[in-house]
Amino acid sequence: MFTRFRSMPATAMAAVLGCALMATAATPVAAKEKPKKEDEAKKGTTIAVSKGFGPAVKKMMEATNAKDVAALQTALTEGEPTASTTEDKYWVAFYQLQLGILNKDKATQAKGLDAMLATGITPPESLATYNFFSGNFAYGDKDYAKAAQRLEAAKAAGSKEPQLDVLLMDSYLQTSQVDKGIEIAKAAIEAQRAAGQRPSDELYVRPIKALQTAKRNDEVLDLMTLRMRDYPQPQVWRQTLFTLLQQSGESKEIALDVLRLMRATNSMLQRPEYLEYAGLATEAALPGEVVSLIKVGRDTKVIPTPDAKLDEIAKAQGERIGDEETTLTAYAAKPSTLSNPKVAGATGDAMVGYGRYADAVPLYKAAVAAGGDKELWTYRMGVAQALAGDVAGAKASFAEVVGPRKRLAQLWLVKINTPAAAPAAVAPATGN
Repeated sequence: MFTRFRSMPATAMAAVLGCALMATAATPVAAKEKPKKEDEAKKGTTIAVSKGFGPAVKKMMEATNAKDVAALQTALTEGEPTASTTEDKYWVAFYQLQLGILNKDKATQAKGLDAMLATGITPPESLATYNFFSGNFAYGDKDYAKAAQRLEAAKAAGSKEPQLDVLLMDSYLQTSQVDKGIEIAKAAIEAQRAAGQRPSDELYVRPIKALQTAKRNDEVLDLMTLRMRDYPQPQVWRQTLFTLLQQSGESKEIALDVLRLMRATNSMLQRPEYLEYAGLATEAALPGEVVSLIKVGRDTKVIPTPDAKLDEIAKAQGERIGDEETTLTAYAAKPSTLSNPKVAGATGDAMVGYGRYADAVPLYKAAVAAGGDKELWTYRMGVAQALAGDVAGAKASFAEVVGPRKRLAQLWLVKINTPAAAPAAVAPATGN
């Protein structure tokens, strides 16, 4: 009896990914505005101070230029009561921001930014920056509603901060606005891909985790499938296929197909999946596939040496092979084989087990033509074509798969269309 490794307690939902997002981005650079009408006029923005506030703001500016924290604090304390207009209050807030930057005090920076934005006269050219950092600080304080509001304003003002979409998406996810968060994530993903950039893995990982929490399993796999385009590393393939395996129910045939794709993507990274795969292939009478599978596990050191259970399976299946491979060619050409859909398909499976992918294709075609399970044999024909290097044929076959293997067909298309993965940091799986 085969072992379902995915049923073990330690293997609950490998795709729950919990990467830590940085709470805050870089400290905002001090703005270049100076409280002098002529300087602002050169930029197209005028924020003039009142006559009574002039001496105070001059001291603030001089202290800031000198990077004298004590002098700036004194100037603010003395000057704030003399600020009588909205413009004056804007400059008080501006120099509060400068004080926070000099002190590396995020709370003071956030206070200054909020006060500046509250005046309603922030120069248009500064709205993107100030709203982004205000939202960034709010995110760090876990005030996600405020963070979303500020980050939306930053985006509307044209902010190009690389972390904006991630922070905005997660602000919505943290306030249980899952659909809004996913909408932002998907738009950001496609925009970045269109620009020739690889999207941040956070744009996939955090929505996936939120969808798992909401038990929206089909959407989990939708997003995991999209993620494979940009992060096709073996451990990411394993997370995705493990999740699909969890949802395969009691279908041994589908489970076997999932594990075959895991093998094809080099994502069989732990012993238990080899044990389940070997058990399923043994029950399906595919000794060639079992023996070659265990050899891969040994070569990659995933299967230890010795391994009593898998060594026993390999020995028994090796003996069972006999002269099977040498007789397959003649057997495959018999009319009685080609006219019986189950026999034709099973013979195709045996061919694949021995690595004879191109030879398996006519047998799968015969299984379909003889009235066999079209979804099953068309899918496996696509796999054989893909493994044989017939990309066009594989794509055409997978496009016809509309039944329970549709998700697997989509993932095979991702594998076909995705270049070999380069090393990259990806979100780790939890569990097995």
